[in-house]
Amino acid sequence: MHAGDIERGYSDAGYADEKMLGGVEKDLDVEDSPIEMVRMAVSNKDDPNMPCLTFRSWVLGIIFAVGLAFVNQYYWFRENPITLNGYVVQLLSFPLGYIMALVLPKRKFRTFGWEWTLNPGPFNIKEHVIISIFAGTSVGTTYGIDVVTIKKMWYHTDMGFGPSILFILTSQIMGYSFAGFSRRFLVYPAAMIWPSTLVSVTLFRTFHEIQNFGSRLTRTWVFWICFAGSFLWYFIPGVIFPALSFLAILCFIAPANIYANQLGDAFNGVGMLNFTLDWSYISSSYTQSPIAIPWIYACNVFAGFVLVMWVATPIGYYRNTWNTQLMPMYTATLYQTNGTEFEIDQVMTANNMLDEAKYASYGPLRMTFTYAMTYGLSFAAITNLLVYIALTYGKDIVQRVRQARQMDDDIHMRLMHRYKEVPLWWYAVTFAITFAVSIVVCEVWDMLPWYWVILATFIPFIFTIPIGIVQALSNQQPGLNVITEFIIGYGRPGDPIANVTFKVYGYITMAQALVLVSDQKLGHYMKLPPRHLFIAQLVGTIICSFVQLGVAFWLMATVDHMCTKEGMPFTCLQANTFFSASVIWGLVGPGRMFGPGSPYHPVMYLFILGVLLPFPFWYLSKRFPNSWAKHIHTPLLFIAIGYMPPAPSHVYTNWFIGCFFFNYLWHKYFNRAWQRYAFALSAGLDCGLAISGIIVYYIFLKVELPQWWGLNVYHCPLAAYGKANYKEMMDI
Repeated sequence: MHAGDIERGYSDAGYADEKMLGGVEKDLDVEDSPIEMVRMAVSNKDDPNMPCLTFRSWVLGIIFAVGLAFVNQYYWFRENPITLNGYVVQLLSFPLGYIMALVLPKRKFRTFGWEWTLNPGPFNIKEHVIISIFAGTSVGTTYGIDVVTIKKMWYHTDMGFGPSILFILTSQIMGYSFAGFSRRFLVYPAAMIWPSTLVSVTLFRTFHEIQNFGSRLTRTWVFWICFAGSFLWYFIPGVIFPALSFLAILCFIAPANIYANQLGDAFNGVGMLNFTLDWSYISSSYTQSPIAIPWIYACNVFAGFVLVMWVATPIGYYRNTWNTQLMPMYTATLYQTNGTEFEIDQVMTANNMLDEAKYASYGPLRMTFTYAMTYGLSFAAITNLLVYIALTYGKDIVQRVRQARQMDDDIHMRLMHRYKEVPLWWYAVTFAITFAVSIVVCEVWDMLPWYWVILATFIPFIFTIPIGIVQALSNQQPGLNVITEFIIGYGRPGDPIANVTFKVYGYITMAQALVLVSDQKLGHYMKLPPRHLFIAQLVGTIICSFVQLGVAFWLMATVDHMCTKEGMPFTCLQANTFFSASVIWGLVGPGRMFGPGSPYHPVMYLFILGVLLPFPFWYLSKRFPNSWAKHIHTPLLFIAIGYMPPAPSHVYTNWFIGCFFFNYLWHKYFNRAWQRYAFALSAGLDCGLAISGIIVYYIFLKVELPQWWGLNVYHCPLAAYGKANYKEMMDI
């Protein structure tokens, strides 16, 4: 995503006017940032007396942190996961903060010599921001829970809640230390822009500074109207008429045709002409809200999906590449060479390690053409991103890095000097504690030897700053997940739990650190006291970890047939894919799966595609600046394959249709209304769906509805089998 595109897209959208976001002056009161897009979005003034970490922000921050952690983890296990994002918190905390300012008493209290009050005055922008940062720790699901889940559900080695929470806390909080160590390079310099934070800054200032929009219909009213509509509507596809979630046109036309089933199915096919009237499949965890991405970028993402799923997959499958017709066209399930499912119990020792003799006797592991190709394209995605960044942002990155060394403190850094900085030793102590506990947890519960923990920790120590610089300037983050899987896969083959544990500490620690750095830059722009920000991030992360792990343990203990098709809707698609990855990279290992003797070895060379792909579009955009080529952003072409599988294949089609209506038609022809209501509408639809989905499940858990055609969501039964053996498999 181009920083310039964000600047144009959101400044043109009218989130800030010229008078308010004003220019560069000479004296300190009106001096501004040397970076144009920062000048357009960030205020160059600060009120150091404005309260920040108040009673209101504590209460609302904890409520939203708990609520988002519960809902997002609950839906992570479902067939159709959704994610409530930061816009929900931004929108709802605004009126709630104002209500608390009106009703709470202003009496002052004194505790241990510290004076405080329930109501320090009007609800302000700093409280609003720190509430969002507090709750923002719960927007994503904790990656370590993937490990806990597959250990319990597939490898049958339950760690228990105590060791699990220690594992999750160390993997989450260790990122704080790297964020703190790198703030001098990634937060303080004016040249480190972090474009995504500028969108948040603009939205916050919209709430608190722009009040007159010439309309009586407020965002809050739009939110509650959409909330009510979404809440009530989900009873239709969620209970009464589930078939509306998967309107498989090809299967309706030819239900007995294997080609129609495989091309039209969303579960095991490529989802052609498969539509939905269920918002959970339009705004899902795989795609996010269709309102949250500019139209041009959505076109790039969907083009990548079409090329992979609707062009390459049918060609490879119907050519029977790697005997893939013995398997369904699209699934993360693993197979034997004869097309039957691969059972890991047949090739493991008692301590969940690979038994090479059993594996040689049982037969090699096989996967579908689509699954193998997405791994190859993930290699291409990494090299493509690096080349794309070098071509598109290379000169800018070099220039900004030089500026970061030579440039004096800008106005924002000088304003931040008013506040006490977080001492370096806070981060050092955080690192020492989490590092020591991580070694103890991994050694005592046989997750990963201590020397591999050290190596895993060393990876983010090396890469956090250089990758952070790239993300701070380009909004793109090269992932280390495949790199970490390769390192541990070759270094410790046959050990699936060690593989996923190494990936958590080697990859997620850095990713978590950069999320925290991004929040620190947001706090820097909004002039939040750094110590208040540190406390909010740390407490929010701890709350999120306990709540999400509690939800996971609760569901795994109470839902029958959890993580299987019989456990619908709790089929754990994402956990199933994570388990398959642990088998491929850990139990069997990359040497066997992708080495010279493997049929999947050719996918390794797709990294060359990643290297070459950006060059023609870069050249055309330079040679013809106003041509269509300037709209091609090659890293976005690989976005969809990161979730294919486990995502139902129709989600990108329906998400793209949503993007067309919301971010093309509405944005183009009713722009003022889009500016005012788009994010409120998205948040309302997501929240209404989230609450309705939970209520619907537990109200109708033991209710047997009258059987009729509309209760069935599987309209393409043949797609569950391979083309070469579907007749035989259906007779079994």
